[in-house]
Amino acid sequence: MTDNTKTIQGRTGPWELVMGLEIHAQVASRAKLFSGAAVGFGAGPNEQVSLVDAGFPGMLPVLNKFCVEQAVRTGLGLNAKINNRSQFDRKNYFYPDLPTGYQISQLFYPIVGEGVVEVEAEDGSFFNVGIERLHLEQDAGKLIHDLSPTESYVDLNRAGTALMEIVSRPDIRSPEEAVAYVKKIRTILIYLGTCDGDMEKGNLRADVNVSVCHPGQYEKFKATGDFSHLGTRCEIKNVNSFRFISQAINYEARRQIEILEDGGKVDQETRLYDPTAGETRSMRSKEEAMDYRYFPDPDLLPLELEQAWIDGIKASLPELPDDKRRRLMADYGLSQYDAVVLISEQAKADYFEAAAQGNGTGRRDAKLVANWVTNELSARLAADGKDFSECPLPAAHVAELVELIENGTISSKIAKEVFDHVWSGEGSPSEVVEKHGLKQVTDTGAIEKAVDEIIAANPDKAAAVAEKPQAIGWFVGQVMKATGGKANPAAVNDILKAKLGL
Repeated sequence: MTDNTKTIQGRTGPWELVMGLEIHAQVASRAKLFSGAAVGFGAGPNEQVSLVDAGFPGMLPVLNKFCVEQAVRTGLGLNAKINNRSQFDRKNYFYPDLPTGYQISQLFYPIVGEGVVEVEAEDGSFFNVGIERLHLEQDAGKLIHDLSPTESYVDLNRAGTALMEIVSRPDIRSPEEAVAYVKKIRTILIYLGTCDGDMEKGNLRADVNVSVCHPGQYEKFKATGDFSHLGTRCEIKNVNSFRFISQAINYEARRQIEILEDGGKVDQETRLYDPTAGETRSMRSKEEAMDYRYFPDPDLLPLELEQAWIDGIKASLPELPDDKRRRLMADYGLSQYDAVVLISEQAKADYFEAAAQGNGTGRRDAKLVANWVTNELSARLAADGKDFSECPLPAAHVAELVELIENGTISSKIAKEVFDHVWSGEGSPSEVVEKHGLKQVTDTGAIEKAVDEIIAANPDKAAAVAEKPQAIGWFVGQVMKATGGKANPAAVNDILKAKLGL
């Protein structure tokens, strides 16, 4: 593990960041947490609302078992403790898009307890982030303010939608670590199938708790496990992009440092990030648990889970990102960097493996396959606004392209031209090579003839190569040009060295 703590230089000296994140992930479920109303994006206003969601008198919540299963699956994927007994509580507060006047959540006894997540930093090092808890809760509705200058509208489609709130320990020490952590949690959730991770639609968003301290203070409090006196934190609510998370943290940290260096006191409060202005602004003073008047929900019995049921869910888990990274490195000899890039998307890793296996033609050069998947193919998909789950190119085509390079039919340079034709839908790599006459020239006689002609036409340059061997590169370029880029580069080099006495 590497220390990636970020130090910010203030007027009075250096400061360090301490952060914990609360990630709100919408549970991948077709129904809401306590009602049978549908869940989905794009429905008209208030088209997915039951009487329970609307808070009608006498309506009782009924727990969605599948949402519980998804929460347990997520907890297992986070290497966290699954609590056999948990409890739902009422969090009481008034807001127009919360018809009942309370939110059903879990404060005292969450469904998932402590865990730990290993996160890859940008420099390839790893750091651990402790998970404090994961609890289930229902989402509120949505207020719409831009349809009228004098009125606000309420859309309750989201009301009652199941959310998992994943609360971390204050183990995050830089904006880069915060972004890497959210990316890792998002990847795990997508692998598990418990959340689609769509931040643009608000299905995954983060509340970022930021505080600052002098160097050495964090380690002192971490040793005791008591962070209560470390520094007043401010919570930045509902940040829904990686870029905004980084920007919000940087701004908020400097804001707090300026206040402290001016002799002021940081107020514990909830803030919002305004990406247009590039700043955080106060939303409300930070409430404590007693402000919400939490108490056990009288309409819901304590949730008791049988260990056999939990074990069954655990046995059904897919291969998770960390396990897949280690296996790709062991089975295919990939570097840590290549493996990390591939596992960032489950569909990308699956595509790589299909191509590397050669689809029945024998295993291909894994490093070469990884290069084509993570570079050329990824770039084309990004340009078209697609991901690997929507890739129009079969993995068999990449396998075939690599095979053509391996057996010397085409060079790496020609392969890019072949790829262009394949991407345009002209057929498989082999068909494109035949159609456009792109086979590599391996006939040493033809290559030798081209070499002799170029040496004869440039005697001065040929003589200079003896004193400056690197000048052979000019001759290589001329031969490749003369053969339309089709000559085998290795053969060209060998023949030139022999002819020029190198």
